[in-house]
Amino acid sequence: MRWLDRLLGKDEAVPADIGVAMAEAAAAVEHGDHAAALAIWGPLAHAGVARAQNNVGACFAEGLGVERDPALALRWLTLSAEHGDPVGQRNLATLHFKGEGVEQDNGEAMRLYRLAAEQGDAPAQDMLSWMLLETGLEADRPEALRWAQAAAEAGIATSMTRLGMIHHDALGVERDATLAAQWWRRGSEAGDADAVAMLGAATLLGQGVDKDPARALALLLEAESNGSLLAAPFVKAARAAVAQAEA
Repeated sequence: MRWLDRLLGKDEAVPADIGVAMAEAAAAVEHGDHAAALAIWGPLAHAGVARAQNNVGACFAEGLGVERDPALALRWLTLSAEHGDPVGQRNLATLHFKGEGVEQDNGEAMRLYRLAAEQGDAPAQDMLSWMLLETGLEADRPEALRWAQAAAEAGIATSMTRLGMIHHDALGVERDATLAAQWWRRGSEAGDADAVAMLGAATLLGQGVDKDPARALALLLEAESNGSLLAAPFVKAARAAVAQAEA
């Protein structure tokens, strides 16, 4: 998860002096100096600045500039979330989802992800869509589709891949292999290895794209080398298809 992204937030109105301080902290993070950033965020967090509270909590969650401390992460992220910061809500949701510093609770995680998603936080939209598909009911599929589309349009590659799966597997929509392949192509271009794997599989089978065993094998091997576990079941078949085509 992107614990420290959107340090100021596009829509967050802050006094000029706080904005300057947050910008200085962001510059320190860019140079890898989280301790210096914490020295700025700490007083702001105690003064009630929600994004600073999130950033302090994120540092305790990840051990950035301080010793990792899930309990303190929970404390600061809870304050940030209660003050309405979408990144704080998303990061607090992650603690509940993982059970770090607090009892694991999918329901609370989903509630918090939804709060952040409704404020336009794309990573939260992505995670909420995943949870709705993986842990929700069939009735949740339209909402999962809506949040995946929102996150994908914001540039989240994993949501692009998920949209491909939704259309390929007819999860709340009519099956559309062509649209699935289009989303996998977009996910591939955005750098998601699973999208590359699924585009390779579609290319091997000729589903939604032209059948091309050599191209399919190249995509599958690329995906596998980049850590996708979805490629392996298709690699052997792709090798066999290439060998047959060359015989």
